[in-house]
Amino acid sequence: MSRLLPFVSTALLAYALVAPAASAAEAPANAAASAPAEPATFEAARALFDSRKFGEAQQVFEKLAVSDPKNPEMNYYLGQLANRRNEPDRAVAFLNQAVAAAPTVGRYHHVLGDAYGRAAQKASVFSQLGLAKKCAAAYQRAAELEPGNLNFRLSLFEYYRQAPSLVGGGMDKAATEAAVIKKLDAHRGRIAFATLYVAEKKFDRALAEFDEVLQASADDYASLFQVGRLAAQTGQFPDRGLASLRRYLELSPPVTPNTPGPAAVQWHVGLILEKKSDPAGARAAYEAAVKLDPKFTPAAEALRKLAAKR
Repeated sequence: MSRLLPFVSTALLAYALVAPAASAAEAPANAAASAPAEPATFEAARALFDSRKFGEAQQVFEKLAVSDPKNPEMNYYLGQLANRRNEPDRAVAFLNQAVAAAPTVGRYHHVLGDAYGRAAQKASVFSQLGLAKKCAAAYQRAAELEPGNLNFRLSLFEYYRQAPSLVGGGMDKAATEAAVIKKLDAHRGRIAFATLYVAEKKFDRALAEFDEVLQASADDYASLFQVGRLAAQTGQFPDRGLASLRRYLELSPPVTPNTPGPAAVQWHVGLILEKKSDPAGARAAYEAAVKLDPKFTPAAEALRKLAAKR
C-alpha cells in the first residue's frame, strides 16, 4: 500500500494530461466563511499567495492568525501553504479547523482531501488505510457540496483510479466518475476515459475518444496533443502521433495553463522517435525542446539518457 495515492490535488491526470497546472489557489467560491478581522491585510496576503510569493504570504497569514485563529479562510490558506511545504499533518490541522468553522464550503473539504492524501504517502503502512479513507471522504463531501465542480470530480476520479478497493478505489467507480466529468466538460471526460482505456490496453478505444473531437474540429489543439501523448506513452500509432504533434506545432496555439508549450510537444516528438528507433531524430527533438525552454527538465533528462545509450 505504499503507493496508495501517488498523486493528489487537481492536476488533471497522470503524465501531463493537458490539465491546468496546479493553481496557486482554488477560486474563493462559496465564501460563506467569516471575513478576516483585517480584510485589507488579508487581501494583501492572498495577493501574495496568488502571486506565488508563498514565503511572504506565510508570514502575513501567520500574523493575522494570531488575532483570529479560528477564521476558516485563514486556516484554509495556512493549510494550503503547509501542503506546499509537504507538511501534511500541519495542513490537516489547519484545514480541519476551517471545515469545523464552515462545514458547507466545498473547497475546504477538497484541500483537506489533498492533505490527507499527502499524509497517506508519508505514513506507515498501518496508518495509510485510515488516512486514505479520510482522503476519499473529504473529496466525496466536496463533490456532494458542489456536484458541478470539475476539479472536485477530477480528484475523485484520480482517487478511484489509483487507490485499491480496500480503501474505496476501483476502476468501476473511476468510470462512473469519468461519465460525470464528461457531462461537465466533454474534453476532460474523454481524457479520463482514454486514461482508463490505456490502463486496460484498449488503445483503439482511447484513440477513438480523441477522434470524436477531431472529426468535428480537425485542428482542436488539445486533442491533437492527446493523440501524440498517447503514442508517446504507449508506442501505439506512432505515425499518427507524430503527425498530430507536428500539426500542433504548425498551429502555434497560445501557451496557457490549459495548453502545453512547444517544448513539451517537442519532448513528446522525441519520445515517439525513440520508440521508432530513430535516436538521431529523437535527439534533435529533445535539443529543440531544451532550446525552446532551457528549464524544461524532462527533455534535458531524456537527452542525458539518450547520450548514455551510445
